[in-house]
Amino acid sequence: MNIKTYLTSRQKLIDRALDHYLPKPNTEPTTLHRAMRYSLFAGGKRLRPILCLAAAEACGGKISSALPLACALECIHTYSLVHDDLPSMDNDDFRRGRPTCHKVFGDGIAILAGDALLTIAFEIVSNTRPAPRYDMSSLLREIAVAAGSQRLIAGQVADLEAEGRDVKRHQLRYIHEKKTAAILTTSVRLGTMSANADPKKLRAVTQFGRGLGLAFQVIDDILDVTQTSEILGKSAGKDIAAKKATYPAVIGLEKSRAEAKRLTRQAHNALSVFHSDAAEPLHALANYLLEREY
Repeated sequence: MNIKTYLTSRQKLIDRALDHYLPKPNTEPTTLHRAMRYSLFAGGKRLRPILCLAAAEACGGKISSALPLACALECIHTYSLVHDDLPSMDNDDFRRGRPTCHKVFGDGIAILAGDALLTIAFEIVSNTRPAPRYDMSSLLREIAVAAGSQRLIAGQVADLEAEGRDVKRHQLRYIHEKKTAAILTTSVRLGTMSANADPKKLRAVTQFGRGLGLAFQVIDDILDVTQTSEILGKSAGKDIAAKKATYPAVIGLEKSRAEAKRLTRQAHNALSVFHSDAAEPLHALANYLLEREY
């Protein structure tokens, strides 16, 4: 399959749906809704929602059934970036090649825009038609736990507390599992659940998501020290400057590359329960994420 064509078509589909779900920029309070849209439509790759849709397809589900869940995940991801860029967190001036939300709208509005993106995600989930095996409470709990104090937020806390410290490899893995892999895993799990998949397929997709999520963050760590700010669309070298816990800092660059490949192979192997054609988009996405340059 042509992965670039696939990504482009899915991005357009997701963008149209997000535009439908979000309040228009002239809706009061206009400053808040402009800030939400500024961050959400800043040119993100939409990888998490695309993975959600691909998982649904792999299980024979409908794109329309997974789309609200996919959009909710992108809102949560964007909220986390808006807050992550704040001066009290990573203090970043650029995201996706343009000024971050707080640089344009101020810290207060950026915080509230992030809050609003998080909460609208649950409103969007309510548009989902639950599958027989997975009722609305299951879907809501899945996304709430992934974004909560023991997953995404736990990873962010651990990341902040690790700055400037001597971090062991198992501690670094904890940060990456919570901060990045949790939402990526939930992306494919929710797509699978929307398709009413059986427990065997849900377990397989969960393993795929964990391996892919960790590999994704290892590659992110590598790119921070090997690419320019222009290519990344954000400030390169910030991890080193902030003395953050990263794989290159802990195990070195070449071992980090080997680890990303190992984790990607692990993700591929998890999909053995699927027919090869059905899981082709998931396999292609895994390879794309391993080989990406930004």
